[in-house]
Amino acid sequence: MRKKKRKSVGMTAIISVFLLLVLSLSLSSVISDYKGKPGSDFVTVTVKEGIGTAQIADVLKENGIIRYPFWFRLASKLGGHDGSYLQGTFTMSRNAGYEAVFKGLKSPDNVLIRVTIPEGFELRQIADRLQEEGLIDRDRFFEVAEKTEFDYWFLKDLPKRENRLEGYLFPDTYLFKKGDTEENIINMMLARFEQIYTDEFKKQAKALNMSDDEIIILASVIEREAMGDTDRDKVASVFHNRLKNSQYPYLESCATVQYILKERKPVLSVADTQIDSPYNTYRNSGLPAGPIASPGKASIEAALYPAKTDYLFFVLDSSGVHRFAKTYAEHQQNMRK
Repeated sequence: MRKKKRKSVGMTAIISVFLLLVLSLSLSSVISDYKGKPGSDFVTVTVKEGIGTAQIADVLKENGIIRYPFWFRLASKLGGHDGSYLQGTFTMSRNAGYEAVFKGLKSPDNVLIRVTIPEGFELRQIADRLQEEGLIDRDRFFEVAEKTEFDYWFLKDLPKRENRLEGYLFPDTYLFKKGDTEENIINMMLARFEQIYTDEFKKQAKALNMSDDEIIILASVIEREAMGDTDRDKVASVFHNRLKNSQYPYLESCATVQYILKERKPVLSVADTQIDSPYNTYRNSGLPAGPIASPGKASIEAALYPAKTDYLFFVLDSSGVHRFAKTYAEHQQNMRK
């Protein structure tokens, strides 16, 4: 009987030590989760209107920001944070730590602002949109765009021209933080362009015997002229054909004149087409002096991979469909229709 008792006491001791070890490890893990260890791995989380701390904790766990929703909820309640969290989108480091999360979710300066820059926006329109959202000072934005040296390969050999970043602020949906500088905002958009313009695109530009800048210039004209994806590669083919045609060397793009006018007139006058400007493709053969807008990926691809056609003309009909023609006589018929 004594041996059994000793064995029972020994087993109890082992279980007690094991439980203490588990408790110690669990407590250490919870403390580690509370303190956090923020790094450079950032994620975006959205706190929807009307959700409470429990749902917020679940969202944070799903995104790897915390590990223990129960302890987060308890710490939030004991710290008096419940009910003071803002709705919106935030960016946070994984394993940020509870105190950093509490502070981040309560700070208006930490709320991200979602801004969409549509394809075909000019630099001035991008500046207007960002200023409307309260993110920039428009004058400083242009000063930074003109004078700041951004370290990207595609900017190094650009010729001197007005609005040097025109065409290179990639159109997309961005999440900016209030307090972001004009430099940071421009840098984010240039970085996005670098992601989109791949090594494959560079090789194709060389195969066409065109510089990357010429591709972006052409893509910007295509962006402003094409009506949807179905016409884009055909519009591109017209411009490519004209660049190689001695009889029709002028692109005659209304969009390039609209860029000069800073007004998108639906119908140009004869006087408009005679404006003396390096952007006027009615007076100057070849490409305009620079991009006339920010082209999206589809227009860049169209500039690089145009349809194989003999078209030299196109006109937009009253239903919004482009009519293409190989000869001027055929083009005149389309215009009469």
